[in-house]
Amino acid sequence: MKTAFLLLLALLISSVTFSQDRPTVTAQPNSVFVGADGKFEANPDTAVMQFNISAQEATSREAYDHASKSAEQVRQILRSNGIEPKSAEIGYMSLQPVYDFKTAKRKLVGYRVNANVSLKLKDFSKIAPIVQQLAIDVTESQSLNYTLEDIDAAKAKAVDDAYRRARESATALARSAGRGLGELSYASVDTFENVRPIVMAGAMMKMNVAGAPAPTEEFTPQSVSVTAHVNALFGLK
Repeated sequence: MKTAFLLLLALLISSVTFSQDRPTVTAQPNSVFVGADGKFEANPDTAVMQFNISAQEATSREAYDHASKSAEQVRQILRSNGIEPKSAEIGYMSLQPVYDFKTAKRKLVGYRVNANVSLKLKDFSKIAPIVQQLAIDVTESQSLNYTLEDIDAAKAKAVDDAYRRARESATALARSAGRGLGELSYASVDTFENVRPIVMAGAMMKMNVAGAPAPTEEFTPQSVSVTAHVNALFGLK
């Protein structure tokens, strides 16, 4: 009886601890409630490049034509690297007047076209040459981050790891109380992913167009980390 009382007290304390940010579960007789964290790390399978196309000219037609020329340069760069231009996606495109506000009465000085383009790459070896070629009179800024498209499979593995740890803890606790672990009667799961972006400024890219390797060459992208927290309620034999 004393062992059972201490076990129930431990369960109640555990429930109070997790009640702050986890589901509240009422402790049941002859049961054990545990929580555990799990983790799975995977190499990223996709590189996401984002860059802008911009042009400013005296007239809207000239600005549009300039932007169209830059867009054609982008298409040629993609084709030269074995990539279909249609795989690139346009996020937005805008045409806006540009004013000079140095005087009391604003003065129209031109028109500016801005467009944002994103590109997903599975072949990481193509990143460096594309970055360098885009930096030559095509785009003012670029950014790159690595991600995991098959994130659901990674989450499932993180949950498996968390549940294994939870069950091991419950088994150890039951054994310490001289009991056996029964079936799972309740569980809750939370998953989190941590993707670390690598940001590259346009100025830095332009410093590397004269033959020097791009900053990402020969380095291994940071892994994508997925964590999971499992709360589980088991019966006791």
